Amino acid sequence: MRFTVIIPARLASTRLPNKPLADIGGLPMVVRVAQRAALSQARQVVVAADDASIVAACTEHGVRALLTRIDHASGSDRLAEACVQLGLDGTDAVVNVQGDEPLIEPGLIDACAALLEAHPDCAVGTAAHPIDTVADYLNPNVVKVVLDAAGRALLFSRAPLPWWRDGPLTDAGAPSALPNPRPLRHVGLYAYRAAFLRRFPGLAAAPLERIEALEQLRVLWHGERIAVHVSAQAPGMGVDTPADLERVRRLFTP
Repeated sequence: MRFTVIIPARLASTRLPNKPLADIGGLPMVVRVAQRAALSQARQVVVAADDASIVAACTEHGVRALLTRIDHASGSDRLAEACVQLGLDGTDAVVNVQGDEPLIEPGLIDACAALLEAHPDCAVGTAAHPIDTVADYLNPNVVKVVLDAAGRALLFSRAPLPWWRDGPLTDAGAPSALPNPRPLRHVGLYAYRAAFLRRFPGLAAAPLERIEALEQLRVLWHGERIAVHVSAQAPGMGVDTPADLERVRRLFTP
């Protein structure tokens, strides 16, 4: 399936200022992400930036970039504007690759995009992988997803889902083992049909979305379906903190 990768890049970051421009092996991080995405089957890779310095850095290294509004509330809003600028609409497929994923697997991008062709009833595709530890199962920063028989998302939550009613507990009442089959961790990689992506920012936020702070719940709340690709392993780590950045930098050190 032919698709466009759009990488939203925002200069402001509370934990890692100027994150898109952070140097990784002599290249800005956002350029590293774009180079990895270009190894997928995407017909084009475009950075949607909120600052001219990001556009300039991308242009210097041969990466196409668009300047978008600085006041977007979320990455999805930025993607929607980029779709308008690129003239993408209707059934055009768009894959959102986060700008802090310099180790993103090109094959995972392709698998996510392929979901839209395999599931014509779904407006969105995303990815997940089995959780390996009880700590991740209980961690509210690890988002879980539960699927139906056709591989579509039923629910996303920060809570430990599914809850193993008869599973072993610690003395404190917390689960001490993982359910079987293993719970799935949601990966923040999305494929969209462009018409839905352009419509998405205008949809009212869902009550569950406000409680969980998970934007994808808005999709389900409004009756749209999300197909999920389950990979065997977790993707390469993203960069959220200075410590993450140093770990990734070491991978690019000769």
